[in-house]
Amino acid sequence: MYCLQAVIAGEPVLRRVAAGVVEARIVSVGQGLSLLPMTDAFCDAVTVVGAAELDGFWKAPAGFGRLLAECSVAGPVAYVEAEYFGGTGSQVAQVWDGGGIVLGPVRVDEGERWSEAGSPISQALRRLGAGRGEHFDEFDAVGLGRHRETGGWLSVSE
Repeated sequence: MYCLQAVIAGEPVLRRVAAGVVEARIVSVGQGLSLLPMTDAFCDAVTVVGAAELDGFWKAPAGFGRLLAECSVAGPVAYVEAEYFGGTGSQVAQVWDGGGIVLGPVRVDEGERWSEAGSPISQALRRLGAGRGEHFDEFDAVGLGRHRETGGWLSVSE
């Protein structure tokens, strides 16, 4: 099983996303990018009751799209979700930059093939400046497969 729900951006942008939230944890993933795991505690802390939901995502808290748009004036930021079991599953990603959406949401559901542009998360990482180099794709290049679930990122030391 593989499960990831996270915000990915440069560390300064993630510090804006996490501002004032004790439950936030930022982890470097490489290529100048960092990851903020979407734990239940973090989601509860940033949920805006009555605010709009982020369409197409299952973990994103209400009002989160607006927060990411606001923080993206400091640099691009992506919200990504993936869930796989036994090789089948789904991925969805969206990227904001300059205060607006610049990619997505891009979604691939169970049984669907990735587009020629790659997986939704790799497309998002590319928009954030990641390169695949000698790796299979950008997802592999930044090491997002290091942990099988979102909570695994919490024990990573920076």
